[in-house]
Amino acid sequence: MTGEISGNTRSPRAAKGRTTSKQADDATSPAPERPIRRRPKNRRAQIAAESAAAFGAYGYHGVSMDDIARRLDISSTALYRHFSSKYALFREELFRLADVTVGAVDLPEGAADWTPRQRCDHVIDAIIERTIAHRSTVRLVRWERRYLDDADRRTLDDRFAHAVQLLGTLVADVHPDLARNDVAVRAFAVFSVVSSIGDHHATLPVKSLAPLLKSVCRALVDSALPAPLPNPVPPEPSTVAPFMHEVLLSRSVELFHERGYQNVSVEDIATAADLATASAVYRYYRSKSDLLAAAFRRAADIVSGAIGPTVAESASPAEALGRLIDMYVAGSFAERALTYVYYAEFGNVAAEDRVTLQHIQQVVVAEWTKLLAQVRPELSESEARILVHAGFALVVDLGRAFGDDGIAPQNRVISLHRTTLFGHP
Repeated sequence: MTGEISGNTRSPRAAKGRTTSKQADDATSPAPERPIRRRPKNRRAQIAAESAAAFGAYGYHGVSMDDIARRLDISSTALYRHFSSKYALFREELFRLADVTVGAVDLPEGAADWTPRQRCDHVIDAIIERTIAHRSTVRLVRWERRYLDDADRRTLDDRFAHAVQLLGTLVADVHPDLARNDVAVRAFAVFSVVSSIGDHHATLPVKSLAPLLKSVCRALVDSALPAPLPNPVPPEPSTVAPFMHEVLLSRSVELFHERGYQNVSVEDIATAADLATASAVYRYYRSKSDLLAAAFRRAADIVSGAIGPTVAESASPAEALGRLIDMYVAGSFAERALTYVYYAEFGNVAAEDRVTLQHIQQVVVAEWTKLLAQVRPELSESEARILVHAGFALVVDLGRAFGDDGIAPQNRVISLHRTTLFGHP
């Protein structure tokens, strides 16, 4: 029979009750050792890297400790040996990114012998290089840091402010005639444009992306900013009481901007809108997510709806793009909270609504990209798209950083937006 021990010439009867040599060997052989899973020496670093990737892909509230443990193929218990909570992991990644940023503005030994332009260019190159290397998690700092507790957020903001200040010192060395506020705006604009690559998925090889970003940063450093002018006076509010739909939209956006979408309940929205109960909100909107989507659709429709008429009424692509910049900045100033929320909370829109909104986004970016490529034929379509995204992000970031303090009023933001797209005059 197949499977019998080869070389065995004994009859089955003769072998009965006897111990064969193989059986004897098996009896004396040690049992096979079970593989030992050794804990990697860099387990904490592995956990931090994997959690950073998860946070970068899904946001702080989109990830649990169990999710991270599964990604690492370890137990939750093992994960908690290294980090006490998801917050601890999140905090560590944000502070690590802050250290990376501060490190980028440190000059090497011997830099004192360089020209001011060489020192400034060196730091800009380092900022670009490190931001590209951490592109997948840059968004966390830009839009998710509000989920830190107050003390941690202040510490983090101080670190980034220190990095901006150090870059500003180099900008001032290049242009010693600039006023302090002019230096601050330019330095902040550089960081905004570079970090904007974390907001989108437009791709460009690093060998093209890095010099493109550097050219924009140089243009921003050397830009001739206009004297700050008062922002246009907003129109008088209507005396007619708005519909409750409008009140709920307005109040919810304000709360999402102030606290973050995940930290706002339907009860909070009802209270802000002077409704007696949370159930009253559902007479107008199906859910909190529906409120967010309704606000986003309105904002997206305004931006997309302006493109066709503006292009038709303009004598050239440059004029059309300039007018679109003017309108985009004006709209962002008029709806600053909504503009911020649009960037920060897009991932919280329901999947079916997100598809529609993404389509509108793609149309807007494509139309702006087409105009920019016509204005600057030396740019590839991919390069033009990167700059369009950078311009949008710059407007939001300047409004968030400087608000209405007069340092970056509307006319200056328009100028910086134009510089981002058009480059040097």
